[in-house]
Amino acid sequence: MKPIVLASASPRRKKLFEQMNISVTVIPSSIEENVDDRLEPGKIVCSLARQKGEDVARNESSSIVISADTIVVQNNTILGKPKNKQEAASILRNLSGKVHSVYSGVNILETDSEFNYINTLSFYERTKVTFSPLDELEIDRYIETGSPMDKAGAYGIQDDMGSLFVEKIEGDYYNVVGFPVNAFYQNLKTRRHELFSKIFRT
Repeated sequence: MKPIVLASASPRRKKLFEQMNISVTVIPSSIEENVDDRLEPGKIVCSLARQKGEDVARNESSSIVISADTIVVQNNTILGKPKNKQEAASILRNLSGKVHSVYSGVNILETDSEFNYINTLSFYERTKVTFSPLDELEIDRYIETGSPMDKAGAYGIQDDMGSLFVEKIEGDYYNVVGFPVNAFYQNLKTRRHELFSKIFRT
């Protein structure tokens, strides 16, 4: 069986793979993300996921390398990870009482013994998220937990407090967490059955 490599440092993604009963080795990418902001959000996350996967796959022969990238988009503006508490507060004020979209891109590369790609798959998933109105005290309390600082859009839907702010979602919950579990399963099953069998050990 080929080893499965998760090219991501996200503990949330690793936990989702454990939930899917898929054993992975975590090897984060070290690339500096290079993106063309003129692209559509779905193409941006697919490009970033591919860059991460190709970076790790250079050193992983006879392996399956899975990479992902997630961005939060509101009014055509990409909301990345906040650089400081002030930026986190600004992002959360902008999300308050409004709808935004979360895009996750996934890239899968299977390599042979010569590091050639013998199987590839790329796709993205979009989920719409509606926030309830937030007051300044709620925003300050959440920021003081430290949780917003390592997350795109300055919140985590799986967090104790972050979950309280989400009024509703349209689409895959796990996509907002950082990895579209259902789309991953369905795309492999319908588009790359050979890869599906290797990853899910069917």
